Amino acid sequence: MQLVQALLLLALALAGSHVSAFPPYKTLVAPITKDTTTSLYTTTLNFHENYLVDLGAPFSWYSCQYKHPPVTCKAAPCMSARSYLSPLCPPSSSSSNNRCQNCITTPVNPLTKTCALSDLTYKNVALYVTNGGHPTSSITLNDIYMSCAPGYLLKSLPSGTTGLASLSWASLALSTQLTPPRLGITKKFAMCLPSVSNGKGTLFFGNGPYLFRSPALVDVSRYLSYTPLVKNPKSSDYYIGLNGISVAGKAVRFPRNAFSIDSFGRGGTKLSTVLPYTVLRSDVYDALSGSSRWPPSTFLKRESLQVASGKDWTISGANSMKQVSKDVACLAFVDGGKAAEQAVAIGSYQMEDNFLVFDLAQSTLGFSSSLLGYATTCANFDFTVKP
Repeated sequence: MQLVQALLLLALALAGSHVSAFPPYKTLVAPITKDTTTSLYTTTLNFHENYLVDLGAPFSWYSCQYKHPPVTCKAAPCMSARSYLSPLCPPSSSSSNNRCQNCITTPVNPLTKTCALSDLTYKNVALYVTNGGHPTSSITLNDIYMSCAPGYLLKSLPSGTTGLASLSWASLALSTQLTPPRLGITKKFAMCLPSVSNGKGTLFFGNGPYLFRSPALVDVSRYLSYTPLVKNPKSSDYYIGLNGISVAGKAVRFPRNAFSIDSFGRGGTKLSTVLPYTVLRSDVYDALSGSSRWPPSTFLKRESLQVASGKDWTISGANSMKQVSKDVACLAFVDGGKAAEQAVAIGSYQMEDNFLVFDLAQSTLGFSSSLLGYATTCANFDFTVKP
């Protein structure tokens, strides 16, 4: 009888957590959706909760219920979260001389720059397990740390959004918490943003392979070039080294040290999923688009970012020009002003239908350039669950 009960409990535990029977898992996957109204991207966790995809936030947050498990202010996750206290929030102390209160964090809406004082908590997160192609099962990871957030912090985010999913360098980002070594998952994630509104892109956690229809299944990692990821000590965003930009094969002349990061953490080239278009500091923007020597049709060909590894990240015409009406297309780059925080902030439009692999263990970025050139898109991953 005791043996039967033990087997029953084991079966219930496996069913409740949706754990595959063949660990290690290698790769987890979740869909990414482009919102029609805002052109922002959300990823679906727990199969029905939608989170804004943010490459730069130091931790994830969501609209908590009134009761949630607290984290003490002396716990290691609290110290990590509080190392990123936002200056947008009023100062707060989570401890006193006699006792330690709940851990207070400062989640920020990256669009409105609204901040709140909220508890750090933890929850379970379920994702699909993949063998590289379609999902084969699912798994629930327990005790994933996130911050609570009041409902007003969801303002300007896509309708139905639950919260924000951090994919940054920080230790509490999902890119770290969802790649635990104990499950055999490599500390890397891959992202493929769809270009079609309400189309499904992909977010992978782990080593791949990453199989897309082209029209036969192909591992898109075979198309990748690599460049080092650069850590800005003043930021949890991802930066890359940039040596120059060319248009239709012709190099653009820029001011000396135009792309360097200064001692205050300003400058450099970062990647952002919350900026719809690439933002250039005025001196960079003027050099790229302010000269009459570039006819408008030139940008329909391609731009190339010469990254620090010596490789070219090619920005195709589809990622360079935004069709705003039947007869009008605009250059999809924005002048951020002379005081822009970065020299270049690569926005989501330039990353659509590009496959990007953030290898945190090796501190490298893998980039494919446009998948359209390989007869596939980010929407060509098969999310049909096939055990």
